[in-house]
Amino acid sequence: MIDLRSDTVTKPTEAMRKAAYEAEVGDDVYGEDPSINQLEETAAEVLGKESALFVTSGTQGNQIAILTHCRPGNEIILEAESHIFYYESGAPSAFAGVQTRTIIGTRGAMNPSDVEYAIRGEDQHYPETGLICLENTHNRAGGAVIPINNMKEIHTIAKANNVPVHIDGARLFNAAAALNLPASELAKHCDTVQVCLSKGLGAPVGSILAGNRDFITAARKWRKRLGGGLRQAGILAAPGIIALTQMRERLAEDHENAQYLAQQLGQINGIEIVNQVDTNIIVADVKNLKMNSSEFVEKLKAEGVLSGTFGPSYVRFVTHYDVNRNQLEQAITAIQKTADQII
Repeated sequence: MIDLRSDTVTKPTEAMRKAAYEAEVGDDVYGEDPSINQLEETAAEVLGKESALFVTSGTQGNQIAILTHCRPGNEIILEAESHIFYYESGAPSAFAGVQTRTIIGTRGAMNPSDVEYAIRGEDQHYPETGLICLENTHNRAGGAVIPINNMKEIHTIAKANNVPVHIDGARLFNAAAALNLPASELAKHCDTVQVCLSKGLGAPVGSILAGNRDFITAARKWRKRLGGGLRQAGILAAPGIIALTQMRERLAEDHENAQYLAQQLGQINGIEIVNQVDTNIIVADVKNLKMNSSEFVEKLKAEGVLSGTFGPSYVRFVTHYDVNRNQLEQAITAIQKTADQII
């Protein structure tokens, strides 16, 4: 199978497996795991933050950020199709007791003036605005890169209103690669940021939450409350160190492959590419093949290609470390065959 469902399906490299096997470990709840400590220090440096915390997943990182920044009864502002709102099982209300206020963005980017208007004034009828959340790259906008000026303007507005900003940067390194900037240049336009190690970077498990030292101290307690305190976690940290230090530069290859795949799919009768391909995500509309996305995905699976539904007629393809150009050629042939059979 050629798996184009997501970059979450990447397998750890041989170097990562070896590093996990040989990792020096200790009890992380006691702060004694040297590999975890090294990973957190490296992540903080890469992201330009004072401190960092290893968490089990991107969702856990985002929710710890909300729990740490907010108090029950607050409201958080976020884009209408953001991952936190769309794919995290209502966790902000279930855990933090906050409500969400969504803003419809353009390719995932909220208009700063809309954000400013949404910040609550002092009134007994209103909840206090506890947090503004950005997402870069934006998953449901097809891996769109949020412009750095947009993030900067929203962060400036937030600071003027004493509201913190959190970036769900699950694919922040993809955004950095696309902009040819260090990740720290993007992360400086927020108070806290979460980045995934287990997507394009290829580590088997984990994410990083980064911010100032006081924030991370409070976040560590929330991680413990959520059952995220780990023991000999260096086995997980060692692959994460390789992800951060050796795998970021190669993300441009995934972007090139995505551009190529989009170009080739766009030439197949009945398939229309509907997103601007900034990074490693392609969204194709198959409505002209007279079938829904689920039917098309099943037909592709029979041809040895895994993809994902992304709406009634939208199919998503994601390039990543475990799919090379030769495999993409095979996938394109299979997709062409599937479309030809239908037409």
